[in-house]
Amino acid sequence: MLKPEENELLTRVGPGTAGGALFRRYWQPALLSEELPEADGPPLRVRILGEDLIAFRATDGSIGLVDAFCPHRRAPMFFGRNEDCGLRCVYHGWKFDTTGKCVDMPSEPPDSLFKEKVSIPAYPTFEAGGMVWAYMGPADAIPPKPDYEWLRSVDAPVRIEDPRVV
Repeated sequence: MLKPEENELLTRVGPGTAGGALFRRYWQPALLSEELPEADGPPLRVRILGEDLIAFRATDGSIGLVDAFCPHRRAPMFFGRNEDCGLRCVYHGWKFDTTGKCVDMPSEPPDSLFKEKVSIPAYPTFEAGGMVWAYMGPADAIPPKPDYEWLRSVDAPVRIEDPRVV
């Protein structure tokens, strides 16, 4: 029988927890590829390991997984516009690419370097086996991508059937 503090240690996976630190060292399945079917389509809310994130498919087909809130006024990025390889905040128009780098600030002069100093937390992703995978750990410790046979052999999205549904 576990003590309450041992149970907390083993079951909590949010940021700053021992379980969260362990799981963040591995590639995590974040969502199905079919949930982001089209480039520049609507963003999607995702919650992984206790973090609220926004997933979006950029114009070039890459997947962005960024913090759920803009770093300026904490406006929800879910309501942002997905356009031209970036997600634009609906509040003030700052645009972030899939790596979290700010690529446009309409409120600043064109020669301003302020956007070089601004970024949003973002996680690397890749698609395999009909799923989007995310790495949420330290950037200097990224492990190799999973090489499960079903990731190499399946072209169609993975379907998980609920056995309770007949």
